[in-house]
Amino acid sequence: MAKATLTISSKNYSSWSLRGWLLCKMAGLDFEEEQLSANDPSTRAELLLLSPSFLVPCLTQGGIRVWDTLAIAEYLHELKPDAGLLPADAAARAHCRSISGEMHSGFANLRSALPMNIKARYSNFKIWAGAQADIDRVVAIWQEALAKSKGPFLFGKKPTMADAMYAPVCSRFTTYDVHLDAECAAYVKRIMALPHMVEWIKGAKAEPEEMEELDAEF
Repeated sequence: MAKATLTISSKNYSSWSLRGWLLCKMAGLDFEEEQLSANDPSTRAELLLLSPSFLVPCLTQGGIRVWDTLAIAEYLHELKPDAGLLPADAAARAHCRSISGEMHSGFANLRSALPMNIKARYSNFKIWAGAQADIDRVVAIWQEALAKSKGPFLFGKKPTMADAMYAPVCSRFTTYDVHLDAECAAYVKRIMALPHMVEWIKGAKAEPEEMEELDAEF
């Protein structure tokens, strides 16, 4: 099988790149990482939420190119069905796909008000009402999934597609010091402590590029 290449943008700022990268790692895919410069116009458009569609991350393997995060997840599930990206139970699998899709297509207020910035920390960050509604919905999603699965991850003992989709939210909640109930706060810490997340965070902190538009003083 041809070795895969995953094209990503900034590790510090790009939530979509983190999702695609985590999915590949969780699937156990052997891949090379290709990182675009933050100075690339298409990369800046993605990071500043100015692009109508994102072509990064993009997974290339042989003659196959997959550039949507959910499409990457489904491709990896077909390629590595034993990796557990989706739960074995049909009802749980449908639930996993549903909350992953909701994250993929929604939460615009959360994305714009709390942009991903792993290097930064903002204590006592003031969250406006629109973003708080999105946060409340994320909390409800997590609480329901954890109650059904008994944790420690959204669908049981191993991280799935859904955990990869919500991992950048965990990063945002950490950056902006978002107050959470004990169960959700523990889940955030659990995700942030995953070895793959620790590896990504280390890479993010090593990035020299900074984007002033995303490093505003709040």
